[in-house]
Amino acid sequence: MRRLNPKKLVLSKWTAVKPVNRELHFLVRAVVPPESPELPSEQFELEAVHSGRVQIIHWRDLQDEGQWLQGWK
Repeated sequence: MRRLNPKKLVLSKWTAVKPVNRELHFLVRAVVPPESPELPSEQFELEAVHSGRVQIIHWRDLQDEGQWLQGWK
């Protein structure tokens, strides 16, 4: 399992292991602010480079090497 720092994920590049709808490469676009300012940020907007579709993902989901590879492969 790779170690990730959620504060450094913005603008990082990711490759889906099993692409859906030709969406292979993704970019972490922004941090989703938590409901309360006291809580840490745990969710990010992940944008597909091919289609521009945006999805919300928990930063720990990127640690699953069965779903995501760091960088564009």
